[in-house]
Amino acid sequence: MVKVFVAYDTRYGNTRLVAEKIVEGLREVEGTETAIGDVKDVDLERLADYDAVLIGSPNHFGGPTGSVKKFIDSLGKLHLSGKFFAVFDTYIQRDFEKAAKKMEKRVNEKAVGLKQITAGLSIKVEGVKGPITEEELSKCRIFGKQIANKLK
Repeated sequence: MVKVFVAYDTRYGNTRLVAEKIVEGLREVEGTETAIGDVKDVDLERLADYDAVLIGSPNHFGGPTGSVKKFIDSLGKLHLSGKFFAVFDTYIQRDFEKAAKKMEKRVNEKAVGLKQITAGLSIKVEGVKGPITEEELSKCRIFGKQIANKLK
């Protein structure tokens, strides 16, 4: 059994929706157990029970939100050596991958024992409050499924 935790921050619900679609993709692979939660509510001690942590943030002024930065910094204090991570973001206009790239860099600096399983996912939101197109949401399910298969 492979266990994956998906943590996210959200402003208007778009990043939460992306996280939920990623979980759908993860669950398509037999033998994958998932949990999902807002970064502000995650019991950090439980993360050691998971094989991978996926972290999502809306693009907030060219990077992840403060809550996500704090969450990532907290990962460095845990015993997660040998575990995996991946990141995802939501963006509007020209901010493709900005938050994802900064999250990857921060995890690599702050939580040295975590290994990146795949490149980050960046999902376009139509306007500040959404919606997200079905085409973009299908990328989320594929992302989750690919991660689950890599963990097997």
